[in-house]
Amino acid sequence: MSRKRIVQILASILQNAYIPALFVGGIYQGFLKRGCTPILNCWGCPLALFSCPMGALQHFIGLGLIPFYIVGFFGTIGMLVGRMTCGWLCPFGFFQDLLYKIKSFKMRLPKFFSYFKYFVLVGVAGVIAYTTAEPWFCKLCPDGSLIAGIPLVLADKTGDLRALVGWHYYMKIAILIGVILFSITMKRFFCRTFCPIGAIYSIFNRFSLWRLRVDPEKCIQCESCQMVCPMHVAIYRNQHDIDCIRCLDCVKICPTKAITHEIR
Repeated sequence: MSRKRIVQILASILQNAYIPALFVGGIYQGFLKRGCTPILNCWGCPLALFSCPMGALQHFIGLGLIPFYIVGFFGTIGMLVGRMTCGWLCPFGFFQDLLYKIKSFKMRLPKFFSYFKYFVLVGVAGVIAYTTAEPWFCKLCPDGSLIAGIPLVLADKTGDLRALVGWHYYMKIAILIGVILFSITMKRFFCRTFCPIGAIYSIFNRFSLWRLRVDPEKCIQCESCQMVCPMHVAIYRNQHDIDCIRCLDCVKICPTKAITHEIR
């Protein structure tokens, strides 16, 4: 098992380690929930120990307040490592990596779809959240459906939650099913097209202190890096690509050692 895979497993467990929820139910709302995890991980998950930064961002926007804490949080991580947290720490990204391993017909996602996540960030998590004072991305988020919505309804002993299940719940489940199906046939479909957190971090890929470097004199453009990349990035064409999650798979696979990483 690779080092990256071990880190992904440990990160998924540590961020969702509120074991008492398995026995007594409920959602952890203790001290740790005051802080945010650096990636997408629903606040409503019974096992979640930390808050989701996208939910926190929409909360402040909905209140008409400037989210200084969240902006600083995203900015600090982005300036240090760019989108690297998506590649190593995100449970939902890890879930998509596993889905793509399922044997099926595989397709390539056209590059222009990668820019749709900025619409989700600005339009859904920004403008719509502000005008409605509701965290609308959270209301549609497939990660929330997977680790919060479904478990909470299934574990409902009183029937109160089941009584509230309606069109909105089924719409979220439909979105989740769609993301799962597309993720089986395309690499990290959600990360590349819809994730607003990925959209934020991608802005910093060109400016982060830690970054990848491609030596054009060594590169033979064999495309090995693109084939192994979980985001299908041709890093030899653009070492600051917005979809690069700095997973380092390309560094390991490069036959001429043309791809390295550095701190600048």
